[in-house]
Amino acid sequence: MMKNTAFFAALLLSSAASAFMPISVSPRNDLSLYARINRGSRQAPVKEYKPPMNDEIQQAELRVVTPNEKGKDEPLGVMSRSDALAKAKEMGGLDLVLVNPNSDPPVCKIVDYSKYRYMQEKKAKEVKKNSKASELKEVKMSYKIDIHDYDVRKKNALRFLNQGNRVKCTVMFRGREMQHDNLGRELLEKLAEDISDVCVKEGKCVREGRSLSLIISPRPEVLKKVNENRRAGEKAKKAQKQERQLKKAAAAAAKSTNGAEDSDEDEDEDDALSNEQDEIDLESDIESSLDDLFGSDDLSDDLFK
Repeated sequence: MMKNTAFFAALLLSSAASAFMPISVSPRNDLSLYARINRGSRQAPVKEYKPPMNDEIQQAELRVVTPNEKGKDEPLGVMSRSDALAKAKEMGGLDLVLVNPNSDPPVCKIVDYSKYRYMQEKKAKEVKKNSKASELKEVKMSYKIDIHDYDVRKKNALRFLNQGNRVKCTVMFRGREMQHDNLGRELLEKLAEDISDVCVKEGKCVREGRSLSLIISPRPEVLKKVNENRRAGEKAKKAQKQERQLKKAAAAAAKSTNGAEDSDEDEDEDDALSNEQDEIDLESDIESSLDDLFGSDDLSDDLFK
């Protein structure tokens, strides 16, 4: 009995000691666990496309162009790769950039690559700014809508369409109103018919849960007018910017002209003062020479006054 008690006591002591012992984790396992947790969180950087240029061009025959003073491409003709590289070097150490490898023969441009890259990025920004994607606006209403509220919804839909946006017309239902979905379809068809001069339907009415929706989009002539107005606004902004630049240049030129006139006046004043000083010095020289010749006494002073 005593032996069994001692055995169980020793077993309890060993289990208690093992419970408080630290668990060793190898650094390798810890790092692998950390790597598995963070896997996928780091994104690969986007590599910028760089066109082949100079010695990277493999085609033997090339059609070469170069930008003129107005920024338009001026053709230099079809020539071999070595002749094109020599021409680029002759024009001030410029780069031969392959701009269209799919044409026959491929088209290369002799240009400073840093300036070419800057102009390409600028054009891409302008295209992205001008090609603004149309947004999807939404107009919500009930099938029991009042005439005044209906006119407000129609006015909003017209405003969105004239801005070049698509419009989602939605009729909302509550509770048992879903059994009157035919009235909602009639309302949507009526709205599309009332503004049919500026819009077209993209499809039929679609049920989405407790609502019916119909998407309408502006007509091509409306989109054309929107684009024309946008371009006219951009042209007006450019004209205003050029006018401001011309005014600044004129003001700078006038300021420089006024400064030149002021400097000329100062020079004239300095010349007049120097002439007066020369006359005074000449008179003093004459007087001193007379004094040396006749002597300085009262009689000679009275005689040459």
